[in-house]
Amino acid sequence: MVRKKTCVLKVAIVLSLLFCSTVAKSQNEELSKEERLEWFKDAKLGIFIHWGIYSVNGIDESWSFFNKYISHQDYMNQLDGFTAKKYDPEYWAKLIKESGAKYTVITAKHHDGVALWNSKQGDLNTVKQAKAKKDVLTPFVNAARKEKLKVGLYYSLLDWSYPDYPNFLRDKKRYTDDAKRWKKFTKFNFGQIEELTNYNPDLYWFDGDWEQSAEQWKAKGIRELLLDKTPTTIINSRLQGYGDYATPEQGVPITKPKNNYWELCMTMNNSWGYQPNDKEYKSVNQLIRILVDCISMGGNLLLDIGPKPDGTIPQEQIDILKGIGDWTSKHKEAIYGTRAGIPHGHFNGYTALSKGKNILYLYVDNEPNGPLLIKGLKNKVNRMWVVGNGTKLSYNIVGKQYWSSVPGLLYIDVPKEVQDKDVTVIAILLDGEVDLYREEGQKIESN
Repeated sequence: MVRKKTCVLKVAIVLSLLFCSTVAKSQNEELSKEERLEWFKDAKLGIFIHWGIYSVNGIDESWSFFNKYISHQDYMNQLDGFTAKKYDPEYWAKLIKESGAKYTVITAKHHDGVALWNSKQGDLNTVKQAKAKKDVLTPFVNAARKEKLKVGLYYSLLDWSYPDYPNFLRDKKRYTDDAKRWKKFTKFNFGQIEELTNYNPDLYWFDGDWEQSAEQWKAKGIRELLLDKTPTTIINSRLQGYGDYATPEQGVPITKPKNNYWELCMTMNNSWGYQPNDKEYKSVNQLIRILVDCISMGGNLLLDIGPKPDGTIPQEQIDILKGIGDWTSKHKEAIYGTRAGIPHGHFNGYTALSKGKNILYLYVDNEPNGPLLIKGLKNKVNRMWVVGNGTKLSYNIVGKQYWSSVPGLLYIDVPKEVQDKDVTVIAILLDGEVDLYREEGQKIESN
């Protein structure tokens, strides 16, 4: 009896050790890219926030002094005007959520080196040198998480204000080859990045990687540091080959990016930060159509806002976010969790598919001059409706020949009274995963 109990105890100990070993191994292993980026693939809309001392004079962030439009000293004098006295991070987060965005990215530190948190790496931050005298990053991160938004932190790898970073102005360097000074900068850079890991962000949005190589930045080490602290985090492409997803800027891609995970970062007007003289705002309609364009190619739109130095958001930007929110709330089933649509040529417009690829979404961004047309759809249509109001639509198939495998032309009637003022969305429930005819057609050989 004693021998039996001893044997059972030994087995239990071995199983316990195996379990602990498995858990430890799983914690140390990097999660797959697909696991980490699943939420990002589903999100479709994010809000970028460029906020820093450059909002005081309403000038280009960091580039103003780098390109010598203004002296570095005059640029840094803006610290005295960065008050954040009307800053309301809870309102920011609620407004972003109202837009329909699922994540947000804020400029924790731009190329000018001014940190929005109380960094222990030097004193160039909004707590120690700006008139605000406070950490403005932490309250926003907390507010965003309260609204269930995924949180991203923008961080500039380069720092044109740091005395031991080699580049200073476009035509002036501090040094060209000084291993001791570069080592000092690298220590500083890793120190700040490690501080940001305490926020456990869902996303790191790096910038400025073009000035140095992956080896010089120690990009591999940065990636390891971030994933070791937060195994679920994701990293944009601007880490010299050590990122996860692509970030084209301003220009909408014409063809689907090769990277399966991507976002287009874009301004509402022509400026990233607050510039009161820039009134060239895109309309709500234009931005919704840009969002739809991204969705149709399986990507996201990261749309930027630029708050004022007191922390308020310009009314034009508030109105745009609310306008987009009206559309996203009405059409959410055709936005979040969708995948890239069918190839061009089957439908004269943007499309997307449900995750199961059995619902085809058509985005109609103009008033149709007659029935809509889909070509080459092999599937049987089970149901067709207008997203947002559920109205069933009638359709008919023209030109299907019994002897040919080429599908007929599917025409869809879209009455004016069900059309959305911006982009109408039509959902088509198919009898299975979408199946398209992609051949050249055929000729009759027997009848």
